[in-house]
Amino acid sequence: MNAVTTSPCPTGVDVVLPCLNEAAALPWVLERVPPGWRALVVDNGSTDGSAGLARALGATVVTEERRGFGAACHAGLLAATADVVCFCDCDASLDPAHLVPFVREVQGGGADLVLGRRRPQTRGAWPAHARAGNLALARLLRRRTGLRLHDLGPLRAARREALLALDLTDRRSGYPLQMVVRAADAGWRVTEHDVPYLPRTGTSKVTGTWRGTWHAVRDMSTVLKEPPAVRPRPPAGGG
Repeated sequence: MNAVTTSPCPTGVDVVLPCLNEAAALPWVLERVPPGWRALVVDNGSTDGSAGLARALGATVVTEERRGFGAACHAGLLAATADVVCFCDCDASLDPAHLVPFVREVQGGGADLVLGRRRPQTRGAWPAHARAGNLALARLLRRRTGLRLHDLGPLRAARREALLALDLTDRRSGYPLQMVVRAADAGWRVTEHDVPYLPRTGTSKVTGTWRGTWHAVRDMSTVLKEPPAVRPRPPAGGG
């Protein structure tokens, strides 16, 4: 068992796992979802049997036919019923067990949104072009929101009702950034903690190539140009 799960796990948690042809990674990822949490695997058009494998491994499978990382993430959010919702990539680059302290922080009222700052464990875990794009966007994010963040990583936790109130509209690569931007505009307390980042299984659909990275940066740059909007802040201490 992972060290971060040796103490009693918080309850009332759904983990959204956007999935497009991740059959090779699913057993590793689902094995590491903390006990008592529900894994929501959002199949985004897989052709490798990912959906059937996820069901066989005990996950709840949500089908999202509209292609796009944001479309898959939001479908998972809409399907979630737990008080706290987490997000994690389904490619074995991130261990969902590391979400446990994130959830404790949200449930304890220490933060409204907790993000994982990816720390590569090997030289090839994070390609140079993907890291450069992330760094540029993090700087733009700090300029736009004032949040001292270093990464726009997919490992994150927040309360479901508060996330729904953000009225997220991006359905492509800009979804994770839009969540942070709108949370900042609403006055959320956003924190960031280091998490190990491992070489993913298979090729990334977003940042596996310079072209994919460019499209992601373009989507996210569009999000950064959104004018601030007045949105409700989560109740103090959760609720």
